[in-house]
Amino acid sequence: MNRLLTTTSALVLSGAAAFAFEPTPEASSLTEAFPGTSYSPYADRGFPSRPLWGDTHLHTSTSFDAGAFGNRLDARAAYRFAKGEQVTATTGMAVKLSRPLDFLVVADHSDNMGLFDLIYAQDGSIMADPEGRRIATMVANGGEEGVAAALELIDAYSRGEAVSPVLAVESGSKPFRSVWQRQIAAAEEANDPGAFTAFIGYEWTSLIQGGNMHRVVIYRDGGGKASMVDPFTTEPPAGSINPRDLWTWMANYEDLTRGDVLALAHNGNLSNGIMFPEDAQYDGTALDEDYVRTRALWEPMYEATQIKGDGEAHPFLSPNDEFADYETWDKGNLNMSELKTDDMLAGEYAREALKTGLKLEARLGTNPYKFGMVGSTDSHTSLATAQEDNFFGKHSGTEPNPGRPGHVVGQFGDVVILGWEQAASGLAAVWAAENTREAIFDAMERKEVYATTGSRIGVRFFGGWGYTDEDLTSRSPAFAGYGKGVPMGGDLPAAPESAAAPTFMVFALKDPIGGNLDRIQIVKGWMTADGATEEKVYDVAWGGDRVPGEDGKLPPVGSTVDVARASWTNTIGAAELGTVWTDPDFDPAERAFYYARVIEIPTPRWTAYDAFRMGSEVPEESPMETQERAYTSPIWYTPKG
Repeated sequence: MNRLLTTTSALVLSGAAAFAFEPTPEASSLTEAFPGTSYSPYADRGFPSRPLWGDTHLHTSTSFDAGAFGNRLDARAAYRFAKGEQVTATTGMAVKLSRPLDFLVVADHSDNMGLFDLIYAQDGSIMADPEGRRIATMVANGGEEGVAAALELIDAYSRGEAVSPVLAVESGSKPFRSVWQRQIAAAEEANDPGAFTAFIGYEWTSLIQGGNMHRVVIYRDGGGKASMVDPFTTEPPAGSINPRDLWTWMANYEDLTRGDVLALAHNGNLSNGIMFPEDAQYDGTALDEDYVRTRALWEPMYEATQIKGDGEAHPFLSPNDEFADYETWDKGNLNMSELKTDDMLAGEYAREALKTGLKLEARLGTNPYKFGMVGSTDSHTSLATAQEDNFFGKHSGTEPNPGRPGHVVGQFGDVVILGWEQAASGLAAVWAAENTREAIFDAMERKEVYATTGSRIGVRFFGGWGYTDEDLTSRSPAFAGYGKGVPMGGDLPAAPESAAAPTFMVFALKDPIGGNLDRIQIVKGWMTADGATEEKVYDVAWGGDRVPGEDGKLPPVGSTVDVARASWTNTIGAAELGTVWTDPDFDPAERAFYYARVIEIPTPRWTAYDAFRMGSEVPEESPMETQERAYTSPIWYTPKG
């Protein structure tokens, strides 16, 4: 019991010795002696105290393709699951998260939204049409017949066609508006300010000759405003596949409703080079001042990692980065109608886009790729599962089963994507002061966010001109972090005359139930005087007593993974890492960005858990270990003048 004894001038703390307090002649109590002060460092904080964890890209049965692959769980089930409830997956398995999420964006495709809900319900308008009845009956019969019907619809949809007019849900139609209102209602019911945030959102599904240009639209608003305007689609004449038209829709939505929306660009590794153009859009239209300014306004975040591969870096683009080849998907576009070539890669990966943005800013005045990084699942199971030991796959056909590691996910001629190539990724971490739509959305807009590949690694990253080791070892470094500089997602303030180079303070904590930390790296990209871009990865903090070799590379941390038992021990690495780092190669005349990458020690990959739990036969080429990681949003430096 804690007790304040003002009569004896002693403060007694439970389990601790008393210490004396001698009031001044003018003060007869602690309150009078220290008016308006607080001992607690957590009181009246003006900055976020912990990251909030969520998924900004999840599909339910209402998405056309999710329904086609058999998903029968709606948005309400998705929210219940994200909140920590146990649900039954489409395949009949019980499933639950290890820890609840703090927020979720259900982002069902706006094109053909709710079509399979109507098909499964044997809707009268569908059954009255011969082709509609044929497809609906095949779907109802299930098995190979049902799969054939679903693939027929998906194939037609990918070509911009429809099997029958009734097998389409058009924007503006009564069924479309009914489904959208249902989605809004589910989010409103699940939203619990202070405890759980259910965002209203959808995915705009631009597919350009198989190149994935999707964006997730996220609303700051509630249902009153979101219901005033139908989601944007790609269907002509009202819809479009051009991102410029999506940005126009967003501007019109805000003008009409006085609301607030943003767009999250989809992982670009299946865009075949058109996600991050440098000179011209996919249609040949030259990039201009309007393009770069408008894209920067509406797209403050990028999805750097998800189930369909990791999008931070590629070994072809970053040959000196030994960690660049992580969960790489680089065989072709979304529907495998065109194979990948090396010249496409620069327009697909986050690090290269950040470098391209520096060049565009110098040329056109605005950096369109000044984005924060998040991870999300893009799962089509309604289940936001990103942990390796709890991975329910891309869609209902790839939920846990003995054959899924060798299952054919996509194929183009002899080029095949197998089930084991799915990545159990990712999560979005947001530094928001409270768990509300408004606070989380505002943090997204200011880019104080970071991505992980599924592990809940805690990371803070600050940039300034005078951080010291004392700031870091205070055990409350965020006070100095915000007070002396900017957090991830920010721009370095103007340099004081005495500063020779910027300093960065970074610290990370392991996931409480995950692997220890291997290392922290700072990734720098910059533009030289001749307009070229360069990059370098610096190891700045690491676990153990390793010493960089003559080539400057830090030796691997090792591995404790027991693949046969799908287990590991945290006997290597570190539970926490941190440092204050000064850029040794700084040139004040060069535009630059910096972001932190935190890497865990090796732990079992989901394929190892499949082999251990289900006796799955895993193809030899499949990795059985992984090194989970986090990518912070960058901090940018712009020269004076």
